[in-house]
Amino acid sequence: MPHAKLIACAAALLAVLPATSIALDEQRAEVQSFIREMADRHGFAAGDLGQVFARVEARPSIIDLMTRPAEKAKPWHEYRALFLTGKRIARGAETARQQSEALQLAAQRGVPAQYLLAITGVETFYGEILGRHRVIDALATLAFDYPPRSPFFRGELEQFLLMSREEALDPLAPVGSYAGAMGIPQFMPTSFRTWAVDGDGNGHRDLWGSWHDVFASVANYLTSHGWRAGEPVMARADVTGADLDGLEFGKLALSDTVGSLRRRGVKFDTMLPETAPAVLIRLAGADGPEFRVGFANFYAITRYNRSQLYASAVNDLAEALAATWRPPVETAPADQPSQAKPFTSISSAE
Repeated sequence: MPHAKLIACAAALLAVLPATSIALDEQRAEVQSFIREMADRHGFAAGDLGQVFARVEARPSIIDLMTRPAEKAKPWHEYRALFLTGKRIARGAETARQQSEALQLAAQRGVPAQYLLAITGVETFYGEILGRHRVIDALATLAFDYPPRSPFFRGELEQFLLMSREEALDPLAPVGSYAGAMGIPQFMPTSFRTWAVDGDGNGHRDLWGSWHDVFASVANYLTSHGWRAGEPVMARADVTGADLDGLEFGKLALSDTVGSLRRRGVKFDTMLPETAPAVLIRLAGADGPEFRVGFANFYAITRYNRSQLYASAVNDLAEALAATWRPPVETAPADQPSQAKPFTSISSAE
């Protein structure tokens, strides 16, 4: 049954909904305006949407989460330790063995299986932590009660209702994060409609219960954001004696090249050409700075989450998973010759 896991998650969630939630007033001018827009633009029945919003719960706790002061960013060595745990690696290897067919098929899109697996491990612990909010509650709360980002979340609410109609989902069923990210790979509704894939061919894109859909969708997202089949993600760098004047650390853009970094005296191993885009990354290790060079595939991972720490953690978890479990051989898309190289770890834990 499509979306069976989603329905089970929703049922469990309803049993533990926090008492702090309050019914959304569907007669509010903003809500009624939104309903009219959905009816005019997309042909929804206004009465049906009114009944849906009458069952939506506004959640002040979500506003609290959005407005609380940002926590001090963790240094790299602490951030990495959150994700590079024995439990997360072992569970990933177990998931890989259980879902080997789905991984192998998705890897044929050009993204190595260990990276597809690592993203799900970082995002939701391989589907074990999917969030505890109904998506429509989260999006409606932020769309109508959080003015700083209301336009963005109104857009995501619009996309969510369109997604629910396309996938024949009860819009009150999907669960996710307090910001409305959904499923094992944590796609926002716009990302779901744009990049989610029906990997098992059953006519539905199910990111809660179908690993074929999950892995194929993550692969599609990465390749759509510049992933290059057969190319590396990162390389460890030695900057001893290098000229680092004028380099801006912390940026995501690949504003240098392999050649320009080497001309500065940065030493690293890669088979990529001198003209390949690159960025020098400085990470706060426990014993001092660590330096790495990120390439186009590193940048592609930052399109999933715009953070050098996130992309580095995904890379290191992928390496650890590959060392624990033998991933299927990467296959380039049909129109792109494979340049796959043997997997080489660059983890600082070596």
